[in-house]
Amino acid sequence: MTQPYYPLNAYRFKVSLNGEDMSFSEVSGLDIEFEPITYKDGEGNRVHMPGQQTDINIMLKRGIGDKHSELYKWLSTVNGNMVHKRDIVISLVGARPDKVDPESPAALEPLLTWTVSGAFPTKLTGPSLNASSSDIAFESVDLRADSIKVEYIS
Repeated sequence: MTQPYYPLNAYRFKVSLNGEDMSFSEVSGLDIEFEPITYKDGEGNRVHMPGQQTDINIMLKRGIGDKHSELYKWLSTVNGNMVHKRDIVISLVGARPDKVDPESPAALEPLLTWTVSGAFPTKLTGPSLNASSSDIAFESVDLRADSIKVEYIS
């Protein structure tokens, strides 16, 4: 018996850096794109094909907490042209239909995973501070990566 198709929710995800699960409110830039190449063959026909992969730029955004995390340790390793590249796993999680209680946190499993390889931080953006506001202080980290692999988990 097949299950009806339901789109996955974008709000249930986790980010893992060096095995440490980290909370972020937003992840963007999970793009895989290739520069198109157009050339003419010997008969004058236009031929299109993929070229080199474009740069992979990922942005992670979160509310600032007081916990010293793996992220800050990683940022402190950037020195001149030296950095420790890391792999990051970003998983969209959800409940499997065969689970007893699909709303239980224990029932949430990775459904779609992006493995970002060879990433390193390029920018840390601190919060906008305003004494007359009660907004949460957000920070964002921009990353550059070597590759992204997408895996649908069945």
